[in-house]
Amino acid sequence: MSDTPAVRAVAAAGITHQVISHGPVRSLAEAAAARNAEIRDVVKTIVVRRGADDYLFVLVPGGRVISWPKLRTLLGVSRLSLPDAATAKDATGYERGTITPFGATTAWPVIADERIAGRQISLGGGAHGTAITLAADDAVTALTATVADVTDPEPES
Repeated sequence: MSDTPAVRAVAAAGITHQVISHGPVRSLAEAAAARNAEIRDVVKTIVVRRGADDYLFVLVPGGRVISWPKLRTLLGVSRLSLPDAATAKDATGYERGTITPFGATTAWPVIADERIAGRQISLGGGAHGTAITLAADDAVTALTATVADVTDPEPES
């Protein structure tokens, strides 16, 4: 399904992009292969709760995880949490695994990890098996995102 609120929002913003439809993926490596992208360019959108009915999106490059201390310092807060799947859907309009700031039901603030700057990235497209490839700098501009160092390398498994 390539006609999603996310795809429509990217197009409406006038951003040059490509929509990629692929089958189910079970890992970051599979997602990167399906999207013909490097792992670091598959960007996860994580919904973070700052307070009651107060959320934000964090764009996290593949192979990295949110650094909670860095994110709390940036936001000037002592507590952040991850909402459960139902709450995340209520806050964004998207199911887990499809979440993107583009076309979300509420335009929550966006924090983009600085490592995506200057790169072509692949974001979730608002439906399972749909991705949007675009310039990270265009996404940052359209989303009025704050760019900062908010991630750490993914721990070795």
